[in-house]
Order: sequence, then C-alpha cells, then structure tokens
Amino acid sequence: MPRNLWPLIAPEIYDACMDTFSGIPGAAFQFYSELESNNNRDWWLEHKDVYESSIKEPLTLLLAELEDRFGQAKIFRPNRDIRFSADKSPYKTYQGAIAGTREGTGFYLHLSSDGLFIGGGCHTQSPEQIAKFRQAVDAPASGERLEKIVKDVADAGFEVEGEMLKTVPKGYDKDHPRAELLKHKSLSAGIALGEPDWLATPDAKEEIAGRWEQLRPLVEWMNQNAAP
Repeated sequence: MPRNLWPLIAPEIYDACMDTFSGIPGAAFQFYSELESNNNRDWWLEHKDVYESSIKEPLTLLLAELEDRFGQAKIFRPNRDIRFSADKSPYKTYQGAIAGTREGTGFYLHLSSDGLFIGGGCHTQSPEQIAKFRQAVDAPASGERLEKIVKDVADAGFEVEGEMLKTVPKGYDKDHPRAELLKHKSLSAGIALGEPDWLATPDAKEEIAGRWEQLRPLVEWMNQNAAP
C-alpha cells in the first residue's frame, strides 16, 4: 500500500509509523549538498519542509529511541552564530546532535553532504577540567586505562581527535609514558561513514548504537575524569 494512502485507509498504522524511527533518507544529504550553494534565508524557507521531514524528524525519533541507553539528547540549532564571524552564511551545512548525561561530554553525530559522522568524548573543558583530566592521565591506574581505551577506539576505526598543545604541559616530564595524552585539552573520537545502505532503513538505529557502544568506555572515562 502506498504510504501516502495510509492516513486515509489505515490511520492507526500511519500513526505508529510516524512515531517510529525508520531511517535517515537520502534527501537529508541532498538537502545539505544544495544548501552549500544556496545558503540564504529564501532558499531555506523554500526547502524547510525537507529539513523538517528528512532531517529533524528522523533524528528526533532516533534519539528518543536511544535515550534510555545513551542519555538525554539535544539537537543543535540549524542557524549559525554570525555575530563575530566574517562568514555571514545564516545556516550550518550540517545537523549535529549530542546525547549524554554531562554537559560537553557524550555521544555525538551529525549529517552533512558527506553523509553520517559518529563521535563521542569531551569537546569542551574549563581550566579546572583540563587540570583534572591531566591528573587522571598522569595517575598510573586511570592513565593506563585511558591509554588502552584510546588504542581500542583507534583499532575500531575511529580517529582520535581533540585540541592539543604542541608540547607536554608544564609540570609533567616531557618523556612521560602518556605524553601525547597529556597534550590534550579535549579528547574525542569520530568516524565518517558516508551513506551506507542501512542508513535509510530502521537498521540505522542499531548500527549507530553499536558505534556509540564502542565509544562508551571513552565517554565514561571522560565523564569520570574530565566532565564538570
């Protein structure tokens, strides 16, 4: 039965489907591909229905269904903050969202013209958080645990990222066994997946959840040792 006839013929089936995540359609990535060349308010308003139905709605349903496992989620605003930017393009060319229980730390994803990106970790740290993080990296038990987590994440195909100093911070030996980790001011990992076949299907929920589970040890370590 064509989906456009469901509201008339089987409203109960239609309502159930509308409340269940069924995948992220290819129209989401086409939207961002076109936005990159038409980043203005008129184009956005003309295509806002595509944004709502192909991006915001499926992400909202996905995150709601994963909330019990990964924490409350937030979908970021599509508008750019252009107050202090030379680039006055009004809209972001990607849609990001984060799930977690601590501010600045959690499980991340975004959609763009390049497809799906999945990540996790801690993206923002105050001086107090950075000091706490470095103390935990320096301590043998917690530091060696993080070292193993980062290796496992990298072996799983994620790229380890984060803002870093060029040298080991003051107060720590330049030959410290975890010198590279000490240089971090933030620490996260991510993987660009493009548009795999499962993305437009209900299987996308478990595929995304599986990758977030691979990142859970990193997120939990950062929650314990670097989050506010």
